[in-house]
Amino acid sequence: MNKLLIRSGTVITSQSMVQADIYVEDGKIRGIGQDLSIVEDARVVDAAGMYVMPGGVDVHVHLDLPMFGTVSSDDHYTGMKAAAMGGTTTVIDFVPQDQSPLLANLEAWHARADSKAAVDYGFHMNISKLDAQVEADLPLLVQEGVTSIKVFTAYNNRLRLADGDIFRLMRIASKYQMLTMLHAENGDIIDLLVAEALQAGHTEPIWHARTRPAWGAVEAALRGAAFAAQSGAPLYLVHMNTAGEVDMLQYARSCGVPMMGETCPQYLFFTETELMREDGAKWICSPPVRTEFDQIRLWQGLADGIIQAVSTDHCPFFFDGTKEVIYEGTPIKIPGKELGRQDFTRIPNGLPGVGDRLPVMWTEGVGNNRLTPQQFVNLHSTQPARIFGLYPRKGALIPGSDADIVIWDPKARVKYGVSVAGHRTDYNLYEGWNLCGFPRMVFLRGKKIYQDGTWFGKPGIGTYLKRSSGEIL
Repeated sequence: MNKLLIRSGTVITSQSMVQADIYVEDGKIRGIGQDLSIVEDARVVDAAGMYVMPGGVDVHVHLDLPMFGTVSSDDHYTGMKAAAMGGTTTVIDFVPQDQSPLLANLEAWHARADSKAAVDYGFHMNISKLDAQVEADLPLLVQEGVTSIKVFTAYNNRLRLADGDIFRLMRIASKYQMLTMLHAENGDIIDLLVAEALQAGHTEPIWHARTRPAWGAVEAALRGAAFAAQSGAPLYLVHMNTAGEVDMLQYARSCGVPMMGETCPQYLFFTETELMREDGAKWICSPPVRTEFDQIRLWQGLADGIIQAVSTDHCPFFFDGTKEVIYEGTPIKIPGKELGRQDFTRIPNGLPGVGDRLPVMWTEGVGNNRLTPQQFVNLHSTQPARIFGLYPRKGALIPGSDADIVIWDPKARVKYGVSVAGHRTDYNLYEGWNLCGFPRMVFLRGKKIYQDGTWFGKPGIGTYLKRSSGEIL
């Protein structure tokens, strides 16, 4: 029987901050209170002067994903290790619809993930083709704990569904208490602008943003809101990046539409100007980073509760995949963003971030009084767990919850970058940033997996999470 007593820390939840002890037994929180008695054989951790928070829940990651003729540089071990080192103990990955039936895709992703998983994890299912087989398969997904699907209004001829199919799919999914997630961009306009840009000889990274206009995301978000309003089916906007999307979400919610959304750190900290740098390909993601005006509105959306979650859309690629990187003593070389040196359309779209999320958001959000500590926990742990059917097992510090616990040092000063982050990649978006506040210890179901820069976890310790239907917040 594994016993753990965390003493004298300031326990932060979505609702409160209070000094308390936490007693853990066999991976579960069994008691919270002041001056708890020391249980025989319990390991005691002194958390005085520290914050104690639930492990982060990142509901939007892409691990070991084939894309652009290569594969994302983090697999289900390296990406989850990076997550844990940054204080995140639960992630939800996306399963591509590459074959039929849907369960065959799920089985393929379990084969990739199960033996490597370093934190607890779940799956969403991408739906890029709708037919009778898919309709029949949806309730089977629910039985396997996959209670959310993702659709696209972009990536024509690859991932995009027609509007009518999205609407029909949302109604079907809602019947089984499934949540539909929407990648909101205008694929037709993107294709037109990309073709015009290339014809004019524009190949630089900045044209990735210029050919994916912000108003296209706003227009697609409004279409999604219309689908949700007409069908009554819940909808979740992924990686919100524009001020207009915040306005659309606020309007829809004010009208009673069952609609929610997330944003990601890259949209809060970086702008299109990054794409004009010599190394601008590092910031290529879809949808692209925008403007300072968009950043301000996104922060407002978080503070005001219009946006319900912060995730990462973690999908890293090497900046220069022609060079070896040493990871855990082993050299590795994977083609990366150099594939698009002569053509921005060939740059793999994606960024590292799963391990960066909590440290950078604490420094810039809590440290600059944009968020309270309680809001921080709510956006990064509690509400994601509630929306995606994991609460109160995850995202909570209450008796009966999994003992996924982060002991956070609010006074830590960290010069951040590749040497600190755990991602398997050759760059970090936040290289050289001075962070204030950082994980001191991280526990997964009561087992210490990280402490002061040292990794104690291993492949396969993560548990697959069969999720229930989530809440509409």
